[in-house]
Amino acid sequence: MERHLLLVDDEENIISSLQRLFRREDYIVHTASSGIKGLEILRSQPIGVIISDQMMPEMTGVEFLYEAQSIQPDSIRMVLSGYTELKTILESINRGAIWRFLTKPWDDQLLKENVQAAFRQYELKNENMRLAADLKVVNDELQINNRNLEILIEEKTRSLQINLRLLQVSQDVLEQLPIGIIGIDTNGLIVLANKKANNYFTDREKLILGKEAKNLFSEEIYKHIIDDEMTNYSIPTIDVGDRALQIHIHQLKPPSQTQGTIIILSPTKASQS
Repeated sequence: MERHLLLVDDEENIISSLQRLFRREDYIVHTASSGIKGLEILRSQPIGVIISDQMMPEMTGVEFLYEAQSIQPDSIRMVLSGYTELKTILESINRGAIWRFLTKPWDDQLLKENVQAAFRQYELKNENMRLAADLKVVNDELQINNRNLEILIEEKTRSLQINLRLLQVSQDVLEQLPIGIIGIDTNGLIVLANKKANNYFTDREKLILGKEAKNLFSEEIYKHIIDDEMTNYSIPTIDVGDRALQIHIHQLKPPSQTQGTIIILSPTKASQS
């Protein structure tokens, strides 16, 4: 990061002395012979540290630095002056327009150390501002992500509620059907059975859900149930206890996401009569 130093003094020999002092430092040095010219430089250059004389024509150092504060508020401002202006300068220090006051004649080493400290403070302030800006961006993104997550959760919740309601309705419809419905997985286990299906097998099994199909149907019918080559198969009449039922076997295959067998049981016309 480049370090821009502005020197403001109406005495040419003072400016020359300060330029020699900072010649070997890693600074880009700007000079102005008045406060007005110093303000022009501030409007076009990113000045980090300003050193100004106090007693100058047209505009005093304190007046110049107050104006400089409005143009580049983050720059570090210092005054080089005699003790005669100490009261005015101390008031400016207390009001924040001036960071440090150094007297003329100055100590070269002390002045260089103060300028180095001023640049460190300027860079630290800028780094803190950058970090604060980055943190704001992260927080803004986090708020957006949290809101998007809330919206997604709301949508998923609504979708889940709808699906649950559909499942409940489907289950109610399944239970009220006048025919028996049995679902069997690929391992031959009964994973679905509506009320009517359970009623058909009441005298043998009160609940058929979770039972093995081979224990519920005859060997011949069970062969059709597990026969992958046959998609749909109907048997006109089977006897279940004292009931004559018609059975329809339907194999679930791709593109269906569920695989297994659906069995539909309904009374025959003779049984109904």
